[in-house]
Amino acid sequence: MTKIILSTLTVITLGTLSLNAMDIYQDANGQLFSSAAEGRTLVGKTTQITPTTPTPKANGITIINQKSPDFLLGKETHINMKFVPQDAPDMWLKAGVRIQGSFEGINTDYNDVTKTDTSLSEAYLRRVRFEVAAGFGKHASFVMDIRNDKSNYGIENTEGAFNVGDAYVKIKKPFATSLVNFKLYRAKIDVSRTETIKSARVIAYDRPYIADAAAQYISFNRRGANAQVYGDWEKKIHYQLAAGAATSPSKTISANGKKGSDIELSEQSFFIGGKVKLSPFSGWEELKNTESYMGVGKHFTLGAAYWMIPTMKGENTNTAVKMDIDRSLINVEASAHYKGFMVQAEYFKFNDMVKDWNAATSIETGTSDGWYATSEYVFTDFYYVAPFVRYESWDRFNGSDGYDVTSALVGVNWYLRGNTTKVGLVAQKDTYGANTGDKDVTKIRITSQWFF
Repeated sequence: MTKIILSTLTVITLGTLSLNAMDIYQDANGQLFSSAAEGRTLVGKTTQITPTTPTPKANGITIINQKSPDFLLGKETHINMKFVPQDAPDMWLKAGVRIQGSFEGINTDYNDVTKTDTSLSEAYLRRVRFEVAAGFGKHASFVMDIRNDKSNYGIENTEGAFNVGDAYVKIKKPFATSLVNFKLYRAKIDVSRTETIKSARVIAYDRPYIADAAAQYISFNRRGANAQVYGDWEKKIHYQLAAGAATSPSKTISANGKKGSDIELSEQSFFIGGKVKLSPFSGWEELKNTESYMGVGKHFTLGAAYWMIPTMKGENTNTAVKMDIDRSLINVEASAHYKGFMVQAEYFKFNDMVKDWNAATSIETGTSDGWYATSEYVFTDFYYVAPFVRYESWDRFNGSDGYDVTSALVGVNWYLRGNTTKVGLVAQKDTYGANTGDKDVTKIRITSQWFF
């Protein structure tokens, strides 16, 4: 027994002295030795041990987009910080913030001499949002945000109130193909390219007026509770089909710029519709929805959408005037970018546009159409400074004079850390027809964004 203990201690001792291979000898009493001598017999050889550095475990938290260019303040972050548990890698939690600030001067010149021209200095938070998302497994996730946009806006310094923006369940590739995916509840329907793109990725924080009108024309803020199926084929063809809660007259403007707050609905159907987008040229596929490409890659895309509310019936509670309309919206888009240059344009046609919600005798409807175009160039070799322009023309009621709106905008963004941190300067001139305000408005705006 003593011999076995001594032999074991010898092996342990030898193992602590060296990690190299060695010969092992044994004498007649069974003791082990590491060197040859008289009366000892070679019984074996140890294996060389190569020390290795343990691989550290991932901490399960990511935020930096490693594919991002290097900006003045570093690489751009992903949308929200991602937390992945070590014991369930298919599950995750994302959280992040979006803050956009604006300082602006607004001058309004009325064509009506009985009205007094105004000059206003504004400072407000254009968007204040907390975003969160959770992954339940390989296929299902939930996305939502809480927001208080335009906080401290206007002469009254309106605080507003926090409310829910996006709030949807996404079921991604349930059949192991990108052709079929689902979203349920408060998810955007693609009534407009610029309205569908995340506001953190648009070039100008305030989107075109005609696009904002389209966002309310079919479904509240283009995300009334709905169910949709969407997908793509090799990024060359994208589609979306959806149906859900239609908009309310109290959220949509008539041709003269008024909302139908006094309309009481008696009958209304779901909205239905869809959109298709094509990237016909090989190597020019659209990989993500954005207006800011940071001088990387190229794409070319064409798209068209048709959305409708088959039935909207109601009555003006003040005038007892009846309403019975069949509303629809047509949207056509084209976009392209090549490295630092980007161009984008959209056309809209509104059918059954109401001329005046508060008409005394009958609610007149007609068509309305218009377009906008925007372009940006990013100087990747000059600190990612990016000048941009945008022009918009909208006839709010075809066939009648004085319902036109035009807007011209020029500005420059400085991407200090991509969309994560950027600042901008914008000058804008808006002209309103006799029945849409009869005024000229000029704005100078300083913008900033903090986002991850």
